Amino acid sequence: MELVAASGYRSYDRQKRIYDRNVEVYGKEETDTFSAQPGTSEHQTGLAMDVTSAQVAFKLEQSFGETSEGEWLADHAHEYGFIIRYREGAKDITGYMYEPWHLRYVGKEISSDVHEQAVTLEEFFGLYPSDE
Repeated sequence: MELVAASGYRSYDRQKRIYDRNVEVYGKEETDTFSAQPGTSEHQTGLAMDVTSAQVAFKLEQSFGETSEGEWLADHAHEYGFIIRYREGAKDITGYMYEPWHLRYVGKEISSDVHEQAVTLEEFFGLYPSDE
């Protein structure tokens, strides 16, 4: 099994270029479901990593979750202190679509608890979006 790091730390300027390009292509509303505005990206903290594999031609796409690497990550990332940050079916809670490639480091204790409870990080900490 071979995982490839596609994106790690991003500066504010790099995130701004990515976000602005996505807005040009997809519009702001859709972009906000998969790309963080500059200053709000987990990649800017240095705690997030996007990974991929040859099985999906090294792209960041949802089918990665169905590959042997994606399934392994879902089952074992927590053992190394990581969680799959944007879980399937949790867009209403996280604000982002399912991203089986987006790992977030939270430490082994929290990652194990999040994994065992099968919850999002927001649910784990009791943070839910408001209707406002």
